[in-house]
Amino acid sequence: MSDQTFQERVEAAIDEIRPSLQGHGGDIKLVACEDDSIVKVKLQGACSGCPGAAMTLKMGVQRVLQERVPEVKELIAVD
Repeated sequence: MSDQTFQERVEAAIDEIRPSLQGHGGDIKLVACEDDSIVKVKLQGACSGCPGAAMTLKMGVQRVLQERVPEVKELIAVD
């Protein structure tokens, strides 16, 4: 079992995802890890106004995040 906290594991997973988003002119910032295992992020750069951002968030970022940190229940984008 890992000695990392839930937030540290989420941060590590987001760091894995970040280069893919940066390759498209965007970025992602962790805003909060809630007690109920809901993760809040902010999409930045080109991702913040992209019409495909919601799809990227749910089908890409959330999927990878849940693979790396199975406890994550949901990923929410905040402004």
